[in-house]
Amino acid sequence: MREFIDGSEVVARASINSGCNFFSGYPITPATGILLHMLKELPKIGGIAIQAEDEISAMGFCIGAALSGARVMTATSGPGISLYSESIGAAIMCEVPMVIVDCQRMGPATGGATTVAQGDVQFLRWGTSGGYPVIVLAPSSLEECYAITQHAFELAEKFRSPVFLALDKDLVYTSSTVDTIEISRKIMPDRSYAIFNEKYLPFAVENSQDTPVFSPYGGANRVRMTASSHNEAGFLVKDPKTVNKLNDHLFNKINQHVDQISMGKADLQPGSKILLISYGTPSQAMLEAVNYARAHRKQVSSLVVQSIWPVPEKLILACLEGIQQAYVIELNHGQYLREIEKLAKQDLQVIGINRVDGELITTKEILEKTGLL
Repeated sequence: MREFIDGSEVVARASINSGCNFFSGYPITPATGILLHMLKELPKIGGIAIQAEDEISAMGFCIGAALSGARVMTATSGPGISLYSESIGAAIMCEVPMVIVDCQRMGPATGGATTVAQGDVQFLRWGTSGGYPVIVLAPSSLEECYAITQHAFELAEKFRSPVFLALDKDLVYTSSTVDTIEISRKIMPDRSYAIFNEKYLPFAVENSQDTPVFSPYGGANRVRMTASSHNEAGFLVKDPKTVNKLNDHLFNKINQHVDQISMGKADLQPGSKILLISYGTPSQAMLEAVNYARAHRKQVSSLVVQSIWPVPEKLILACLEGIQQAYVIELNHGQYLREIEKLAKQDLQVIGINRVDGELITTKEILEKTGLL
């Protein structure tokens, strides 16, 4: 059985089937569709959906709900991420599990509200003070939107961290026929709650790369939260040794698990000297270009990056082996290209195929610029 559906509804369904029972957001193109679906569907299952008075409030509601035990999601676009920034930092510091959907549109500022872009790639990674690592996933089709949204909830629970979904205008606005089975799977990520303990410490970990066991506000244990540097009990501290231990933990709990987080689809052709790399919507045109080139007996490999942060270095390096030219295809001026350049050997050319006029990169454009036409 197949169904005609758009990306907004796919993300909404995936979140609800992942156990999401709280959503808060503020209307902003092109993320408003997700807000509307959640306002409609969450009350049907006893969940709560709130249209907040602004983006800052939406994030505050989500953090409060998550700390009380709800499984939460919010959705916005680039200007909204700007307003989310301070609260994202608080969520990182307080180790709050949540999913943040960024439906990218053209910037800067108000930019092109109804035009496609991928200009938030570096912003999502570096948009908060401190520079601590975040997890950013990037689906490239409606089926991937469903599966990767569900995986985002799994990772948020596993690492007690905000997890971003980097979508774009075309991905959430486009309707397509999708296999109903592919967009109906239910996954409820495990959540281990701390048992009652008079000496419970909300931020205690055995090893720096571990995630503290969650205990919600209003639950069995006494819980303290502060967005300032704190000790294992949640009390604000200035002791350098304690602060260093906390900050190492916030860094290591993500960066020591890059191999677990890494996701991508590599299609490597033996002997190929050309590798095409993309993520999100442009991946569709890239794969069409690969199929065309191979049909005309030209050797080319491809990599669709699905976890753009932290950078899946092992996966990318494996794909670059033996390659002479790597083309990075993205709807910006080359934001992810610089990450590939850092990994490339000196004799490897890394070339960007970019577009920033609000239109999608076409298959023909890729073929022409790679010499595969």
